[in-house]
Amino acid sequence: MASALLLRQQLVASVHNSLRFPASGCRYVSKAAVNSQADYEYDRPLMKTQVPGPRSKELTKQMGQIQNNTAINFFCNYEESRGNFLVDVDGNRMLDVYTQIASIPIGYNHPALLKVVSDPNNASAFVNRPALGILPPESFVDKLTEGLLTVAPKGLNRVQNMACGSCSNENAFKAMFIWYRNKERGTSIPSDADLSSCMINQTPGCPELSILSFSGAFHGRTMGCLATTHSKPIHKLDVPSFDWPIAPFPRLQYPLDEHVRENAQEEARCLEETEDLIVKWRHKGMPVAGVVIEPIQAEGGDNHASAAFFISLRKIASKHGCAFHVDEVQTGGGATGRFWAHEHWGAEDPADIVSFSKKLLTGGFFYRDEMETDKRRGDGRLAIYDTMQYNPHHPISTMVRGPGRPAWQPAAGRGHGRHEALPRPTRRIMVHHPSLNQGEPLGIPVNPWILLPPVSDGTRAFNAPPPLLAGWLSAGLTVLAPPADPAVAPLFSLRARDGEGPLH
Repeated sequence: MASALLLRQQLVASVHNSLRFPASGCRYVSKAAVNSQADYEYDRPLMKTQVPGPRSKELTKQMGQIQNNTAINFFCNYEESRGNFLVDVDGNRMLDVYTQIASIPIGYNHPALLKVVSDPNNASAFVNRPALGILPPESFVDKLTEGLLTVAPKGLNRVQNMACGSCSNENAFKAMFIWYRNKERGTSIPSDADLSSCMINQTPGCPELSILSFSGAFHGRTMGCLATTHSKPIHKLDVPSFDWPIAPFPRLQYPLDEHVRENAQEEARCLEETEDLIVKWRHKGMPVAGVVIEPIQAEGGDNHASAAFFISLRKIASKHGCAFHVDEVQTGGGATGRFWAHEHWGAEDPADIVSFSKKLLTGGFFYRDEMETDKRRGDGRLAIYDTMQYNPHHPISTMVRGPGRPAWQPAAGRGHGRHEALPRPTRRIMVHHPSLNQGEPLGIPVNPWILLPPVSDGTRAFNAPPPLLAGWLSAGLTVLAPPADPAVAPLFSLRARDGEGPLH
């Protein structure tokens, strides 16, 4: 107990001192002329009220009369938010590692992104909201080539646009099913029986196929995605689902270098059970058309596996004729030191499909030529489809490239990547706290799903040890969902530096 207390005090001091927030407030100079990133960032958190404050509480009460308000933490002032700092409607300025559920790529109100949005040449796309699948603008091909395809994962030269993470995964599942059925038929042309039976939800048109997922996974909230999501009961409760196989995801022991044998055995066990499930479901008459996995389980609790595990899993999928889908909705966009987390595997043939959303400010999936929905399929243009899909003037190229050179610069060393536009406090944490990623295969992603532990449901422990949590809190990092665990809850009473009020 004494050693744990000492460790907590040391980490509190370490995190606190390294950030060294100056006493001044905002460095923001002018909305019209921002010369550098430092010109628009705040210097430090500033807490004026409890969180949620009185204005947030009043708005939450009003919202409850219109729709379900139970998920609301507080209301935000996005106009005043800058970089890594989120300002709420009560004027509280918080160092935000939550970043809109890992969806802010380079900080709030970044000048480069504001410039793209305010460009008059992009106005027509925002105003007219074109149905891009059937009526794209003239510039759309160039925009895809100069934007999304510049960051296409290895071996995937096609991209399908979607509007969000769930619909990206849902349609990636559909693409895998169609690809699998085309293999079974030996042709992409459906039979009359296929066409008639699918209209009444019967075979062969609606085949008995499955997607294999992993315990602890989160892939979205639509029907197919929910069948592959296994992180929290509330996501799935009362919603019908599919009888699809669920394989165990490795539970590694840390530090890694002290548990090499145990972790190798754990990963071997999971791989063996995965292959057994693929065989079992084939014998059940529900073959596995695809395997879906996250490079890091985020919603499921910051769960990692080795590169060898993922490469072996990919080989198992190929061996049994299953498509291999890597879900990078949370991990894609540079948070792990590479633009795609699966690049850390060093695999020559990492995936058949890679889905994305969140930090890329759009959604969709990259895929191989052979995963293309063949145009000879009846009305093939509507097999994989979304009305709006993607903004044709999307600012992804701003995120990926600086003036005249690539902006994305993976740093030397494992896991510690750099993006020249990353907000300053986040850079400080990554530079001064290499211990925060001790043992993790990919380093510390610049996102809350690594830094923040999930709220305890009374049946499982926090992933972050209390000393680290205490250090983050005292340093000004914002935890939006205080834990229910009575052993950890007292840490949330820590006071902000200089007596500026409680951090939540």
